[in-house]
Amino acid sequence: MATQQQLDEARSAYHTLLTGKAVVSIQKNGRKVDYTPANRAELQRYISQLESELSYQQRRRAFRFRF
Repeated sequence: MATQQQLDEARSAYHTLLTGKAVVSIQKNGRKVDYTPANRAELQRYISQLESELSYQQRRRAFRFRF
């Protein structure tokens, strides 16, 4: 399950990569993953996946019924 912290870390890593750092590292599924400018599209897909998961989680919580 995705967390807001994971999304924030991935977005920060993407920003760092785009602003000139050669390699950024994040934790993904319990392991360290390095991203370079050559595979920034993969990092963007990961960010999109996290955004989708978090959006789904928020929608599910919004539809809970309370009696």
